[in-house]
Amino acid sequence: MAIDLTKVSAREKLEPKAGNAPHFQRLRPGLFLGFRPGSGTWIARARADGGDYQTKALGDYGALAGKEQFGAAKKDAEAFGELVETGGVRADDLETVADACRAYLKTVADANGIAAGVFRRHVLDDPLGRMKLDKLRRNHLRQWRARLENAPAAVTRDKAGTVTKKRAASTVNRDIVPLRAALRRVLVPGAPNTEAAWQEALLPSKKVDGRRTLYLDRTERKRLLDCASDEAAPFLRALCLLPLRPGALAALTVKQFDKRTRTLTVGTDKAGHDRRITLPAATAEFVAAQAKGKLPAAHLFSQSGKAWERHEWADAIKSAAGAAELPDACCAYTLRHSTITDLVLAGLPLLSVAQISGTSAQMVEKHYGHLVGGAAEQALAGLAI
Repeated sequence: MAIDLTKVSAREKLEPKAGNAPHFQRLRPGLFLGFRPGSGTWIARARADGGDYQTKALGDYGALAGKEQFGAAKKDAEAFGELVETGGVRADDLETVADACRAYLKTVADANGIAAGVFRRHVLDDPLGRMKLDKLRRNHLRQWRARLENAPAAVTRDKAGTVTKKRAASTVNRDIVPLRAALRRVLVPGAPNTEAAWQEALLPSKKVDGRRTLYLDRTERKRLLDCASDEAAPFLRALCLLPLRPGALAALTVKQFDKRTRTLTVGTDKAGHDRRITLPAATAEFVAAQAKGKLPAAHLFSQSGKAWERHEWADAIKSAAGAAELPDACCAYTLRHSTITDLVLAGLPLLSVAQISGTSAQMVEKHYGHLVGGAAEQALAGLAI
């Protein structure tokens, strides 16, 4: 007789099996949901085509009413089944949170970028990194998040040491993204409002991502470039000519620029995939000058033959901004924000701006959509008859 776990009365009639083995109900081919009547716990069992069965303990869902437990367990079992079927379930050698983070870095484009930096600074040497994945609970991640929120954020580094500030809630939101992504590849979300719901501790804080408001017009940007050192000037000028993230710009190599077609291929970026930008003639000539005499693997923009690092370009901008009598808050992202603002004000469609800058149209709309109000007003005025 087929097992029916949907009804509380049917589950209550089940007898414990030898060795506390679960009673399984088939949800679909290759996916089963099990229930242990002795302990009242649930278990998922799934396999990909031709593979071995994998199991996942789901807990007892004790915070839910009896009639709601099957639905919650079924949902989690189906999520586990999708992980198994798509190859997302962790291998046997992934035991700790640190293991999951290292495995995640092997699958993403920025293996040496943002995610790697977050893991290096806040996870791998943290007590959370040594936590067994099977033992991970919501409280462990809440404690880690509290440590992250209390960790000062570096503003810049100089000979006197590192200057820090209180970590902003928006920065915390960004720093938890790679950890959340790494854990989602190997863990099934736990039942809501329980200690198994590890994912709840990594939800982003709402309404904390404000717009960047510091804008430098062309005259101010030219002053900045005039005050930059000879070594830093090409890198800063490129930030003024292209709406790229500074890390993506620093990673560009000579072979990513095609002088014949004036095409620049941006590969290493938060966007996660390559994108090609056709440069105007003057910008292409400037980039070609940076590539002249260099090997294909050499960086387009470098100092002393090596790529620019975050603290180095921050120091260069801080020094140039001070000499140009520009605001202290001026940074690399100020230049990116200024170039994107100019593109929007020039009437370039927001989708095109998003594609060039390597971000989503939704984010461009959120942070720059208010700038097109004037253009919309003029367009509506043109409808008058």
